Amino acid sequence: MGSTLMSDLATEILIPLCAVVGIVFSLVQWLLVSRVKLTPDRTASAPSSKKNGYKDYLIEEEDGINDHSVVAKCAEIQNAISEGATSFLFTEYQYVGVFMVAFAILIFLFLGSVESFSTESQPCTYNQHEMCKPALATAVFSTISFLLGAVTSVVSGFLGMKIATYANARTTLEARKGVGKAFITAFRSGAVMGFLLAANGLLVLYIVINLFKLYYGDDWEGLFEAITGYGLGGSSMALFGRVGGGIYTKAADVGADLVGKVERNIPEDDPRNPAVIADNVGDNVGDIAGMGSDLFGSYAESSCAALVVASISSFGINHEFTAMCYPLLISSVGIIVCLITTLFATDFFEIKAVKEIEPALKKQLIISTVLMTAAIAVVSWIALPSSFTIYNFGSQKVVKNWQLFLCVGVGLWAGLIIGFVTEYYTSNAYSPVQDVADSCRTGAATNVIFGLALGYKSVIIPIFAIAVSIFVSFSFAAMYGIAMAALGMLSTIATGLAIDAYGPISDNAGGIAEMAGMSHRIRERTDALDAAGNTTAAIGKGFAIGSAALVSLALFGAFVSRAGISTVDVLSPKVFIGLIVGAMLPYWFSAMTMKSVGSAALKMVEEVRRQFNTIPGLMEGTAKPDYATCVKISTDASIKEMIPPGALVMLTPLIVGTFFGVETLSGILAGSLVSGVQIAISASNTGGAWDNAKKYIEAGASEHARTLGPKGSDPHKAAVIGDTIGDPLKDTSGPSLNILIKLMAVESLVFAPFFATHGGLLFKIF
Repeated sequence: MGSTLMSDLATEILIPLCAVVGIVFSLVQWLLVSRVKLTPDRTASAPSSKKNGYKDYLIEEEDGINDHSVVAKCAEIQNAISEGATSFLFTEYQYVGVFMVAFAILIFLFLGSVESFSTESQPCTYNQHEMCKPALATAVFSTISFLLGAVTSVVSGFLGMKIATYANARTTLEARKGVGKAFITAFRSGAVMGFLLAANGLLVLYIVINLFKLYYGDDWEGLFEAITGYGLGGSSMALFGRVGGGIYTKAADVGADLVGKVERNIPEDDPRNPAVIADNVGDNVGDIAGMGSDLFGSYAESSCAALVVASISSFGINHEFTAMCYPLLISSVGIIVCLITTLFATDFFEIKAVKEIEPALKKQLIISTVLMTAAIAVVSWIALPSSFTIYNFGSQKVVKNWQLFLCVGVGLWAGLIIGFVTEYYTSNAYSPVQDVADSCRTGAATNVIFGLALGYKSVIIPIFAIAVSIFVSFSFAAMYGIAMAALGMLSTIATGLAIDAYGPISDNAGGIAEMAGMSHRIRERTDALDAAGNTTAAIGKGFAIGSAALVSLALFGAFVSRAGISTVDVLSPKVFIGLIVGAMLPYWFSAMTMKSVGSAALKMVEEVRRQFNTIPGLMEGTAKPDYATCVKISTDASIKEMIPPGALVMLTPLIVGTFFGVETLSGILAGSLVSGVQIAISASNTGGAWDNAKKYIEAGASEHARTLGPKGSDPHKAAVIGDTIGDPLKDTSGPSLNILIKLMAVESLVFAPFFATHGGLLFKIF
């Protein structure tokens, strides 16, 4: 079969080295951001240069506003946002920690009971002539890797949130020197999160594999089966982060918008609005901490799925370490590629005008994809034998190294296509969103109809892109090919996350500018940053959903192999009932999350109205609102409401696998994947389009937009209603669905030995 050009020693050095480079790079970016001072001392501000802010005197000086009070105000608001976000995450993690321990015990009991907790070696699952480590070992090590994955996921989300709340006020202050400076500060902060997360995920996984190898030795099949717990831990934390954070942020957002903008006619982020701090806290909790955990989960799972399939292919059977680590090498090289790509945005090119922001972010995606394609070709050439075999449902399929390169490449480019289609449907530079804005002339109803139609239509091309990548990668390299296509899509995760985290940071910066009473010109700059960030956030969600579809299919394949199902027959009643119930689950889950946002928003609206009606001088700006009560309403609601949707996702595979068996469970997984992807894409894009239609009217940048505006006009009010309906779609239900489809698949894979041995109790009784 041939050996690899790259030695095992080189692999052992390269993977941790790339991870460390990623961590160092993110710390350097953080240092650069921290040079923007939040103290009013004139001399302490970062050295001014002509680059990226070619007029460097401050606007405040023209307007004669006292500089000291503005900086102090910004620091004070940033502090309030940071405290709110930290206290919410700590509360959330206390609840999630209890769940984590309980679920870890469950994993141990279920997997240990497969061989009745015996400590003797067993014949291997896929090769009966060899002896493998006992099931009890798999139980212990799966539990450990589950806990490690969960902790890494939580830490990734928390660090992201800390960096975002650190950078938001600094972005606002830099906006006084020009839009270019503000852009660089926001983008650098996003990069800190992206690189920390990608590098941490890779490093922890690599260390875990090497530590487990000390016990497992040559039993790679058992080793990589135990590693799947890492993906399960990552995703289960992401689910609670996404759902809890999504409910938090949207309850505050909807409450603030409905009372503030529609009823009281005050601008967004006006300091008189009691829900305004909760709204800004929510951006960090949902969009940053939630998104970070989510993409970390996808990354961990696609790596685990690829490693599980590889361990029973020629790589694992012949113990070829370099070829086995191919998925990790792709991710390692991805960190270096993203590092070069980031320099294009922060150091090689200057941004001088508002209209250059969105193209700069889009260039990031294109540059990283092109460079990554070349990098994948090199890695495939040096880290894979010229020909090898891949496990394909019971038989071994011969694969060439160039075929595997195409599998990763097709995933990478499908991700770019999904990103650009999402951008076309959600950016107000193109006709779909402009049509939605135009429909606001005749009121909110037509706006809602147009928005829903746009969302459904935006599903078409992404689904074809996913379908093509599935067909190509499966034809070449079976289930391993699909897992590698998913990793290809996630190989530029550091850049994707940097672009994604940039959005909420800019959004917060705008909010801080408004609350600190800065001049309208600064608000215009932060709004321009925010509008570009809105579209890029939609692109990020597109990536997350596309990769989730591929990841869950790869996990599904690994589950089917592990559970010993030779074929999944749709015409069999056991499978079909699973299929139809599985397709229903995303609707049930969405109903829960939407209703949670609605009921939390109801409490928020009542509280905001109460304050406006009972606090004298609030509307005049002479009295301060009670921000803390609104923060508490959001926190309590999201903690309470995140548990039922989480329980639905976590318990379904356990109940179905135990009582109905692996065939029905395979139907459930296929059904939820097929319907979940469609709802997730349409919900995210509908919400994004409504949001940007509102911003299109507010900005009034074109002749058409000016006929619909200004703020406070009837079309604008209709647009605000559409945006409010879209909020839970794009920030709660849509993004959480991709975790639903991945999490059920990875959980089924982890528990597959138990289901294969003891599952299907009901069918055994009858």
